[in-house]
Amino acid sequence: MVRWLYGLALVSAVFVVARTASAHGVVGDYVFLEPLITQDPTPANELDILGPSWVRSVDANTYAISSSIEKVLWIDSDHMPRFSVGGGTNWSHTTPFHGPRLEGFDDLTLFAKYAFYYSIEHEFLMSVGLQLQLPTGNTPVEAQSHTSLGPIFLWEKGMGDLPNWNGLKYLRPLAVQSDFGYVPALGGHTSHHMFADTTIEYSLPYLSNNVQDIGLKWPFRNLFLFNEINYDQLISGPSGRTFPNLLATPGIAYVSYHFELSIGTQFALNQAAVSGHHAAVLGLLDIFYDSIFTKIGNWTINKGFGE
Repeated sequence: MVRWLYGLALVSAVFVVARTASAHGVVGDYVFLEPLITQDPTPANELDILGPSWVRSVDANTYAISSSIEKVLWIDSDHMPRFSVGGGTNWSHTTPFHGPRLEGFDDLTLFAKYAFYYSIEHEFLMSVGLQLQLPTGNTPVEAQSHTSLGPIFLWEKGMGDLPNWNGLKYLRPLAVQSDFGYVPALGGHTSHHMFADTTIEYSLPYLSNNVQDIGLKWPFRNLFLFNEINYDQLISGPSGRTFPNLLATPGIAYVSYHFELSIGTQFALNQAAVSGHHAAVLGLLDIFYDSIFTKIGNWTINKGFGE
């Protein structure tokens, strides 16, 4: 289905394409991750074909598989993706320790994303988005029984503009990605969703190609180390709110020219999150489909199929 990439030549191709096409998550010389939970600030052509997870809570085991797709619709004269749309959902199966099983599809989430500012020199990008959640899933499973609509603010920054001094230069492969969103429900007795996430990542491909080649071989040369801090809270109408849910999500990712494969776990950071996350395993298989189906990937409103 997809090929594993061997050696420096093909890994470096990611950075070469960054200058001439809309490769995934590229700002300047930095190729950013598709995080497990944090939303990716960069508009991209990608298919999260498989996002499995297992979470053990105080009263149940929950297995879920998520999927989503995103399509870039506008690329500017610097070959930077500026606007994209997409959507996705997930299927879950919950086995309570007491009571009947629950399974089915969750809400359908649609979104639009616009990168309104970027700096190639400083590996920095900011974008805004609009998220729409439709209650199209199974009633016992879906998170919300009403339509929700709200804004999202996203940004990312690579540290490649740090001085190339001894010691300090090894911080240049670091990067940060972050999101903040408030998605209120539209009508009825509802809960409004607020969330904020930050991913800190370290790119071994950037270390080898842009800082210093320390002799890493495949597959280590393609690896990213990361940790996410995830905040999530339901604010229930005007009269009350739930407690905030704070989690740490460390993991490791293999990133090639065609796909990303990630795996991580989760740890509760506050008492409110302990009961819902006794143990967890999360995964992601993300396909950069513009590298495989180039005509589909290259189609945009301002270019069409001609370029």
